[in-house]
Amino acid sequence: MRSSSGRRVMGRWPLAGLAGLVLSACSSVSLEPMRSAPTPSRPTAAAPAAVPAPGPVPAQAAATMPAPVASATSSPVESAAVAARFPEPAVSYRTPAFESGHPGFTSNAELRTLMHGLVRKGDGRPDQTEVRLLQVGSSQTGIPLEALRFSRAPLALAATGTTALAPRPVVLLVGQQHGDEPAGAEALIVIAQELSAGALASVLDRIDVVILPRANPDGAAAGLRGTASGVDASRDHLLLRTPEAQAQALAQLVREFDPAVVVDAHEYAPLGRFLEKFGAVQRFDVLIQYAMTANLSEFVTKASEEWFRRPMLRSLNARGLSSEWYHTTSADPNDRKVAMGGVRPDTVRNVNGLRNAVSLLVETRGAGLGRAHLLRRVQTQVTALGSVLRSAAERAADLQKLRRFVDAEVAARACQGDAVVEAAATPSEYDLRMLDPQTGADTTVNVAWNSALELTVLKRRARPCGYWLGADQVDAVLRLRALGVQVQRLDEPGALRGETYAETGREPVHRSGASDSPADAVAALRLQVELVPALIDAGAGSYYVGLDQPLANLVIAALEPDSPSGFVANRIVTDPRSQARVLMRPEMKATPMP
Repeated sequence: MRSSSGRRVMGRWPLAGLAGLVLSACSSVSLEPMRSAPTPSRPTAAAPAAVPAPGPVPAQAAATMPAPVASATSSPVESAAVAARFPEPAVSYRTPAFESGHPGFTSNAELRTLMHGLVRKGDGRPDQTEVRLLQVGSSQTGIPLEALRFSRAPLALAATGTTALAPRPVVLLVGQQHGDEPAGAEALIVIAQELSAGALASVLDRIDVVILPRANPDGAAAGLRGTASGVDASRDHLLLRTPEAQAQALAQLVREFDPAVVVDAHEYAPLGRFLEKFGAVQRFDVLIQYAMTANLSEFVTKASEEWFRRPMLRSLNARGLSSEWYHTTSADPNDRKVAMGGVRPDTVRNVNGLRNAVSLLVETRGAGLGRAHLLRRVQTQVTALGSVLRSAAERAADLQKLRRFVDAEVAARACQGDAVVEAAATPSEYDLRMLDPQTGADTTVNVAWNSALELTVLKRRARPCGYWLGADQVDAVLRLRALGVQVQRLDEPGALRGETYAETGREPVHRSGASDSPADAVAALRLQVELVPALIDAGAGSYYVGLDQPLANLVIAALEPDSPSGFVANRIVTDPRSQARVLMRPEMKATPMP
């Protein structure tokens, strides 16, 4: 980070110390000094032949509920000229939604039947795929949340004749966190079929794959974005506080399988706000972004860009599918800013980035369009997700080396250097390619653009050795453990040298990452604090959360009280005085929490 400007450039790597090491683009990870590196390039994509190509661009019973019937939406309808820009591809898929006469999308009951039908035991032979059903909870109405794990017996090593291989990287694919974005779930059915006995089966020679095709079955049944209570759970992956189990189910999968790569499949609305504000509609088949948040390892960023996004763009180009960085705009009609995806550590993308995984968001052009262009939307998701799986298989050994290196490097930073408490995207301008809503012709709109490729540091402080939590903060400890964070209970009292927080101001704010739904407007706090040197009277039964662990950067996001996405700001830690920064590792006896 450049302290003189307060900004961190995503994709650049300073020369000092370990941060001067980079990942080689060769077949293995080469950790060598690097003199300079470019900022990740903007996507380029070739459109279909008839379309000008864009230039360079930066309850259990509920399980049987029928699928929602596609109908007119509240959004404006596309003109025929715009629709012509997105012709149907010459592909076919075997999901229930594409069966002749099907009125909507694959229902929860149809999805469950299909998933159960794919389950099979492996017989130990290298070319035989095992498909295991994973029960990971249920929705608020009782619909089971189920995932599939695809794996194979390891290939024999020709030189030694043994099958003893290290555990392979796991890729986790998640679909339909938002119930009104169906293409992700439909595509993940296709991916599951191809892994079971199709074009993607060979990737299982080098990786394992876990698929949660529909993370929000209640929303899918109702054709609504949010969960049964109206909450947008897609931004609850640090707090894990929504009444439904969706975020907790995903956290369970992450704890169990520790994925090296995570993909969150969504759809974006091409009309609506953009048409209202700019008089134009979105033109790209897919919007893509990887983890971009404070304290993210630069090596994870580089791997995300070089090993995954660039090959994905090539795959999309080859099929005439256009792409751009993910971006959105607010519901305020007077706010004409366009922003890349959020930089707070609350989404699947950013939380898993802080777990040192390559983590990607893939959003196809489809929310609010009903069944329009469904085949093309699913093809786009299948293309993008298939590219991720092939890249992960190709880079399997590299991914393992990357994880070992970054885990060790993050843990080694305890007690030294700085950490960012809050950062924001950097304001700039951008010429955004869009479509004329009547003629379907390309149009360029100059917009105020908040770039997540470059983060502006709003607040930073010295990185402590860890954090102390009072014995009464059981809720916070349970959430940290649910995230996979290592927590110790102090077995005897003692004094810890550290810093406490003196609150100097607070104001209520709309909850970090909340949607526009009134049901999602849970009050949060924006705190101002000062650090006060102190000897902390740590009683027996209180807790210590060390930063000498791979998830240290996730801990910082959760436990600094003025972190907008953290536990104090969102009232999980009930009092800033119930926690403190620890500046020397505790010497008293402690027991790891199960």
